[in-house]
Amino acid sequence: MHTGGVLNILGKLLLLISLFLLTPIPVSAYYDDGMINIFVLCAAIGAGTGALLIALFRPLRELSLRDGFAVVVICWLGMALLGSLPYHLSHQVPSFIDALFESMSGFTTTGSTILTDIEALTPSLLFWRATTQWLGGMGIIVLSLAILPLLGIGGMQLFQAEMTGPTKDRLTPRIQDTARILWSVYVFFTLVLIALLMLGGLSFYDATTHAFCTISTAGFSPYNDSVAHFNSLYVETVVIIFMFIGGINFAMHHHVLRGKLRTYWQSEEFRLYLGLAAGAILLVTIFNLQAGTYATEAGSLRYASFQVISILTTSGFSTADFALWPSASQLVLVGLMLVGGMAGSTAGSIKTVRFLLFFKYVRLQLRSLIHPQTVSIIKLNRIRVPREVMTAVLGFFALYFMLFLIATLVVTALGVDLVTGTTAVIATLNNIGPGLHLVGPNLSFAQMPETAKVILTFCMLAGRLELYTVIVLLTPAFWRTARRPETRLSRRAKPTS
Repeated sequence: MHTGGVLNILGKLLLLISLFLLTPIPVSAYYDDGMINIFVLCAAIGAGTGALLIALFRPLRELSLRDGFAVVVICWLGMALLGSLPYHLSHQVPSFIDALFESMSGFTTTGSTILTDIEALTPSLLFWRATTQWLGGMGIIVLSLAILPLLGIGGMQLFQAEMTGPTKDRLTPRIQDTARILWSVYVFFTLVLIALLMLGGLSFYDATTHAFCTISTAGFSPYNDSVAHFNSLYVETVVIIFMFIGGINFAMHHHVLRGKLRTYWQSEEFRLYLGLAAGAILLVTIFNLQAGTYATEAGSLRYASFQVISILTTSGFSTADFALWPSASQLVLVGLMLVGGMAGSTAGSIKTVRFLLFFKYVRLQLRSLIHPQTVSIIKLNRIRVPREVMTAVLGFFALYFMLFLIATLVVTALGVDLVTGTTAVIATLNNIGPGLHLVGPNLSFAQMPETAKVILTFCMLAGRLELYTVIVLLTPAFWRTARRPETRLSRRAKPTS
């Protein structure tokens, strides 16, 4: 691994984040909340650090896949640290660990929060909170590939390390063009959503912050009671539709916007995604009616639809406290937490396509037991799935459940009860937001022990970067070939022979 080159790229990304740290300043000026100096200071810290790294370390001419893993993980850590500064320096978040937790939750689009009174924060800080989720939705590395040609060389390594799912949709031969297309679609849906929410009576501020956190399937609302604050069936319906859109592969959106309307239905993964959503809504509606949670079918369907889509797409918004629902409904939601949206979407969790391939693999194994001489292959959308993809899928499941068990063991060993600890790990590892019991939708992670918050912060990062990207950096073999960072100054000082 070329450590110096990695640090040079980190510097460029810190400069980019520093520019975004200036975006809440107009909000601060409008609401006169006294945060302008804080954001200027944070942007200066980020820009200064970034410029120093660029000045000290030479850029790489070519990135290896190993360099790509390091860049993605180190840059996400750098973003989270820089993004935590407005929380910490404004003293609106109790501790640095809490500030880092909130920042990581934003950039990883998790939506878990340590805030007990969200509305106590200043409007500009809440706007920054929403902005981190919008940036994290499509991925800051993909954004960098779209607008920073300096990262173009070796860009596929970064794209592979960050984009979700077992396969990567490369829409054009040049990775920068693919990144621009994905971000163009993302911005288009964001603008449409802002307009639709404003038509529903929301202010520009409310429409923008909720649009940022909806299309990114993230769930940070500037209100304590989330989307329920508006008590509007229209707003809830619009948010449901765009949460569902956010959970679909954005490459498919690109094809549909270009007129290929059959793209969605031709995808086996989309059909499973749609079927899971419809089936779960039906089940939860019935379970809640049987338990008497809601008096009418319409009310039960309304709240079931919102919570099911929010959980399936790992958005984390809420309009009802599902911790008070019957156990059967909660079990359906926990199951959806493990599935998530489609690969290539802004949603987190294991992804629908992995479950689809896993079930195809199980069916193939059962068939081989009955017909040992039959040679069968696994196909997805009528295309043969390479063996290495299936190996990666099975390995992902094994790694996921191993990490889940270890994290849950550590969190519960710190004194957290089993339901809270288990669902807290599920909520953070799958980038969902709320869990059950003490981390339910109407509560926060504030009461969790500090060490548990650190573990859960790691789970957010590992889940957002699909486990392998983070775990590989923890192996000794990865660092054995790491090169000592060489500064520009030290290179100039080398004697010539």
